[in-house]
Amino acid sequence: MIKELISKDEILAGFEIMKHLRAHLDEESYLRLILEAREKEDYKLIAHFDLNGDIVAVVGFMPMITLYYGHYICVCDLVTDPNVRSKGYGRKLLSYVHEWAKAKGYEKVALSSGLQRVDAHRFYEEKMAYDKVSYVFLKNV
Repeated sequence: MIKELISKDEILAGFEIMKHLRAHLDEESYLRLILEAREKEDYKLIAHFDLNGDIVAVVGFMPMITLYYGHYICVCDLVTDPNVRSKGYGRKLLSYVHEWAKAKGYEKVALSSGLQRVDAHRFYEEKMAYDKVSYVFLKNV
């Protein structure tokens, strides 16, 4: 089952999976940032539940507008529980985002991925047919 996490309790339940990707966040920071992103940026947090009702993967995404992509969906977070990777959960969540985007009139979905996440890059390019189109640069100020 795939479902949006809306209540604070639901969002907090997603932290158990999200912490594998966003290890720098504690529960309080995670919740605060998601609630703020939902309010200001229309961020969506979607979970994939297994047959036991446990969350096994989550994806966070939001609509954006830039001059280079126009109107598009940005996948900000995508992570599967390391114990159940390669079972198709990430594919199903990313496909959910693609279908959501199409239904809302978006033609593009973009994401960035850390340089060290080689397996994720292979997944995006080989299994999900994403093109590698740029590098993301960051400077702390």
